[in-house]
Amino acid sequence: MHVQAVLFDGFDPLDVLGPLEILYAGGIATDGAITVELVSAEGARDVPSGLDLITLRATARLDPERDGLILVPGAAGPTRQADPEDDSIPSRIARTQRTDLPALLSAAMARPGVTMTTVCGGSLVLALSGLLKGRHATGHHDALDVLWGLGATVVRARVVDDGDLVSSAGVTSGLDLGLHLLEREFGPRVAHAVEEMFAHEQRGVVWRAAGTAPAPI
Repeated sequence: MHVQAVLFDGFDPLDVLGPLEILYAGGIATDGAITVELVSAEGARDVPSGLDLITLRATARLDPERDGLILVPGAAGPTRQADPEDDSIPSRIARTQRTDLPALLSAAMARPGVTMTTVCGGSLVLALSGLLKGRHATGHHDALDVLWGLGATVVRARVVDDGDLVSSAGVTSGLDLGLHLLEREFGPRVAHAVEEMFAHEQRGVVWRAAGTAPAPI
């Protein structure tokens, strides 16, 4: 299983590195069955995060034709937007729409061999691109109303598994996303081994559109 973690200007480093380190450790636990790389819509380049101290290197262009997982993070910065061109989280996420990223993500989601995954505001990147209409998804709690408005069927859970789309909530839920993906693809023993190594117990029920529909509680 190959993982392409997407970088864009202003990305949140923890959204990327949390689940990516979980999946990288899963690669060790599976004798190399998981490979990971950092990519961007523009190709190989240094990509500044939303934190001035951190820049990561994308080594390739996002390849929508490659089977595996694509991980889309949110942005880091001030939460309140004063101007569309400022460095707030809403502005940084909106600016992804001026790049080739929406077209690349759309092409990837049309392929049966790709599973799209998001952390925090990453689901907004997809929703702004028109890719979450009618899909079950979650994201940062401050963005859920926006997701609804953009056509997503919002579920208030830390991880929402909608088949070839798996989304997670706020920043730290990226760890739970990584562990869920390990368990889903390789089973509970691999996920448990990585969970023990990171001293992080997966939190919350992974929501799926399955089982008995609950009555109001």
